[in-house]
Amino acid sequence: MRLGINLGYWGAGMDSDNLAVAQEADRLGYSVCWAAEAYGSDAATVLSWVAAQTERIDVGSAIFQIPARTPAMTAMTAATLDSLSGGRFRLGLGVSGPQVSEGWYGVKFDKPLARTREYVEIVRKAMARERLSYEGEHWTLPLPGGPGKPLKLTVHPQREHIPLYIAAIGPKNLAQTGEIADGALLIFPSVEHLEETALSHLRAGREKAGRTMEGFDVCPTLPLAVGADKDVSALADMFRPYTALYVGGMGSPKQNFYNQLAQRMGYEKEAAEIQEKYLAGDKDGAAAAIPERLIDETTLLGSVERIAERMQGYAAAGVTTLTLAPAGFTLEDRLASLRAGTEALERAGLA
Repeated sequence: MRLGINLGYWGAGMDSDNLAVAQEADRLGYSVCWAAEAYGSDAATVLSWVAAQTERIDVGSAIFQIPARTPAMTAMTAATLDSLSGGRFRLGLGVSGPQVSEGWYGVKFDKPLARTREYVEIVRKAMARERLSYEGEHWTLPLPGGPGKPLKLTVHPQREHIPLYIAAIGPKNLAQTGEIADGALLIFPSVEHLEETALSHLRAGREKAGRTMEGFDVCPTLPLAVGADKDVSALADMFRPYTALYVGGMGSPKQNFYNQLAQRMGYEKEAAEIQEKYLAGDKDGAAAAIPERLIDETTLLGSVERIAERMQGYAAAGVTTLTLAPAGFTLEDRLASLRAGTEALERAGLA
């Protein structure tokens, strides 16, 4: 099992620290460094900045938002980043959510599965330097009746095949991801529920495409906080605002994919309470309503020995790249967490 890191959103007040974290992960031999985007910093610019100041670590978008870019623009960006990084780019895609898609980008959030499938097909055709023509429900290239003509990418990508990942949470999206992608980006991954909430659906998609899970990258992100095992409760409290935001406030009341995931993990009553309080403006109450067990299941907390044991569980479940989001109040705390992650992987016998 490999390790990755997730820098989250740029512009959150830790930008210089994030670069140092990426460089330390590069030195330690981490496999990939992911960056996110929502409606602030864009991931492409961040990744080019990180790639220019690292040597070996891959850089990946987690995610490029599908409503933010046309498929052809995404292919251009992927080919450029792969070339500039010397073949170190991984393309992660996702549909975002209804509030961001419609409120920020002005793109209707409808039929996200069909939209994703068409988007991936067009991106793959463009990156393969085929002349780009496509007739679908959501995209038609060239536009009919006009001066447009089928074009092909003018640059040669560094690699013939750039790894393509999809951020997936729901069962249907997971199955489609297994069918059409090279890897899956997962969030809030409880090892106790990973088979039922994610892997079984990914496997079904792979089987539909006539493939096995061999070579498919299962890539969940887990926040990491290192400390004494007796302090696990206090460590868990660090992630209450983060969990409350996603389970309680992400998306719309009817379309919160993270809330639905918590329900599938057995927290139906708690998920409803967290969302109700968060949307009513009681963020502290929402955070307090989160069961400690939910946080502990979806993070890596405690001593290196405890984290190593958890890593063994994820590897046994089928995780191939474990992405860490190291927490800490100082840069040194976060760098120490990175080093602890490497030590835990070695103690688990997974390095």
